[in-house]
Amino acid sequence: MISAFAASVIAITTFIGAFTSGIFGMVGGQIILAVLLFYLPVSAAMTVFSALMFSSGAWRALLWRRHIDWRIASRYVAGSVVAYGVMLFISFVPPKPMIYLGLGLTPLIGDLLPKSFAPDITRRGMAAFCGFVIMVLQISVGAAGNVLDMFFQASKLDRHTIVATKAITQLFSQAGRFVYFGAIALEAGDVIWWPLLVGYVLLTFAGGSAAAGVLNRMSDSNFRKWTKMIIYTLSVVYVARGLWLLAYGG
Repeated sequence: MISAFAASVIAITTFIGAFTSGIFGMVGGQIILAVLLFYLPVSAAMTVFSALMFSSGAWRALLWRRHIDWRIASRYVAGSVVAYGVMLFISFVPPKPMIYLGLGLTPLIGDLLPKSFAPDITRRGMAAFCGFVIMVLQISVGAAGNVLDMFFQASKLDRHTIVATKAITQLFSQAGRFVYFGAIALEAGDVIWWPLLVGYVLLTFAGGSAAAGVLNRMSDSNFRKWTKMIIYTLSVVYVARGLWLLAYGG
């Protein structure tokens, strides 16, 4: 059982993360994950994180359902299903340094690629490839928000379509990761009090609803600029944390 202070910190972070995700898509999830990893064992943190991100994504998808690109979403899910089938044969819980370094270093992938190879999710075959890669990373590294953002940022989709489509594509991934890490957490006895989890889920709804007005008032250019700025700021923090854990443990 976690302390009252830790539960409160997670609650505040959940609302802020859901609010941020409601505007930018996946960035808020990285904030929530970092805090969960600080207070919970890896398997428990991943299980709670998956449940919160599923509820947050489902709420965003409902709010912006008119803007979902179902062609991209269906192909993405197809790639995710294949990757999940492959990963079921591997029982692997990543160490915390690997998770933090993975979160921090992945944005560099898109910038290192030539423009002609930009991972634009609207290009032929790219949505299925993205789904496969993201599912593998979510299970092996623990999260892949920065990589997913890379695929959408390279496209010319507007902000509402990006937020709505990213939300719907992640539902299968989050559900799959919940089952994957949930089984490991149960076996290890790393569980969280379920009424507390329900409270956190309700906070994701509140945060997503509060973000809707902000997204409507934001321009597409500012959406892309702020998204990239936040991603790289978080990346620096995650890399620093990962290197600290490698050097000093904890």
